[in-house]
Amino acid sequence: MSTLTIEGWCKTSTGQRSTPVEDIQFYLTGNDHLRLEQAEEYLQKSHLSEVMVDVDMSTLDLSMSQEYSPLSDCQLRVYLDPDSNRGHFHLVGHRASDGSLIYTNSVLIAQMT
Repeated sequence: MSTLTIEGWCKTSTGQRSTPVEDIQFYLTGNDHLRLEQAEEYLQKSHLSEVMVDVDMSTLDLSMSQEYSPLSDCQLRVYLDPDSNRGHFHLVGHRASDGSLIYTNSVLIAQMT
């Protein structure tokens, strides 16, 4: 479906500020996009603040700086913009070496079409 290249961030502990990392590139399939749309609809109906969507690491084709990889897990965090009620998502995971949170800037789900 589409390869995304998005600015990434690293947060080593709860009290620390996130620091920028090089761009993170990954591939989302048509099934991934469908699950993002379903998550957006679910949030609009349930009024929950966010939901996590699993990704298939075998098709994700994740590419990022060796300093921050590999990741031990990856998910897509989906949430609604409070003003527009439109769904956004970003990739989140944890660096395998120390558990630091690695994530990308968010993308509007509708932009994926």
